[in-house]
Amino acid sequence: MNAAGRRQLSPRGLLFILTGLNLFNFLDRYVLSAVLPPLQRDLSLSDGQAGRLATVFMLGYFVTSPVFGWMGDRFTRKWLIAVGIFVWSLGTVLTGFATTFAMMVGFRLLVGVGEASYATISPSLISDSYPAEKRNNALTIFYVAIPVGAALGNIIGGYVAAHWGWRHAFIWAGAPGLLLALTMLPFAEVRRGQSDHASAAKPRVRDILKLFLLPDYMLVVLGYTAYTFALGAFGIWGPTFLHRVHGVAVENAGTFFGAVLVVAGLVGTLIGGFAATAWHKRNPAGYAWTLGLSVLVAVPLGFAAFLVHETFWSMTFLAAAMFFLFLSTGPVNTLILESVPANLRASAMAVSIFMIHLFGDMWSPEIVGRIADATGSLRKAVLILPVALLVAAGLWLGLALKTKRAAVQR
Repeated sequence: MNAAGRRQLSPRGLLFILTGLNLFNFLDRYVLSAVLPPLQRDLSLSDGQAGRLATVFMLGYFVTSPVFGWMGDRFTRKWLIAVGIFVWSLGTVLTGFATTFAMMVGFRLLVGVGEASYATISPSLISDSYPAEKRNNALTIFYVAIPVGAALGNIIGGYVAAHWGWRHAFIWAGAPGLLLALTMLPFAEVRRGQSDHASAAKPRVRDILKLFLLPDYMLVVLGYTAYTFALGAFGIWGPTFLHRVHGVAVENAGTFFGAVLVVAGLVGTLIGGFAATAWHKRNPAGYAWTLGLSVLVAVPLGFAAFLVHETFWSMTFLAAAMFFLFLSTGPVNTLILESVPANLRASAMAVSIFMIHLFGDMWSPEIVGRIADATGSLRKAVLILPVALLVAAGLWLGLALKTKRAAVQR
């Protein structure tokens, strides 16, 4: 109980609420991919313009993330979270009322700004609530909301669009968040560095700039950038790839991706997170090995999924690749937070978000769209994505070897 009489949430209570909110975060984000074909048809958008809708979302997301990261290490985080939820939900609802490409661009930019606040600040609250030995499992549970929320976005978006139109999909996806924004406000906030008994000193700008001089942190983030380049474009174009290349109906393509995200994403995220925790207890490089090896296995699966002509095998390889890619969800965020001082966690997450989107999925959906426009083949365009995954695997395996050598020297 703090001075104002507010009770602090238990670590489990905090994790439950933040995970639920994160689910809505990704649900709202992935409605777009489920309704892209009818949206393109109604607004007469080219593939390049459709890809740009993802690009402008990322502009709002990554450009403002350093601001929210700096604020998250200095000001009351629950209010920043509340504002972020309200803004992204409002942007999602307004997307359903857009009648021009320019309006779509403006509203998707608004969604990105709101999500930037939540994504940079929430993981630091979890890190401050859980000690190091339990932190990766807690973050794994938090990030399970990514596949589940993305799946619901694809499933609900595709279903609502098929029965009532794509505009209703955005309106009903965003409406709950206008009330959920108030969820955190009645409770006291976790003290920064609480779980590590570390300093809660407010960082200065030069402290944040020193993040770029931390080799382990930079290897994690650079690998994450290549990984995000691939997944960002795939998340937008995946259902459309099945619809256009293999003739799968829009609703069925969205349902397939939703089902795979639920099963492969949920199971993969949990297995990867808990297995990485167990591996890390025996080997300091356990988190990094989990990242590098899981993505390396996904590379040939991705190539096979895009190159085979049989719809069944394409969908099978896509599902397998997604499973292995989700193994890294928890450990990558744990490494980001544990490779920096406790009072820089929100800033470290913000810099990571800035980097992975500026050099990753800000451009990749539009690049794929432009290549598809130029070649007349979406199949050829998506082949750049497994190449990006190979780069990510190489950087993360390099981090694992570096961590192993450091452990031996100690």
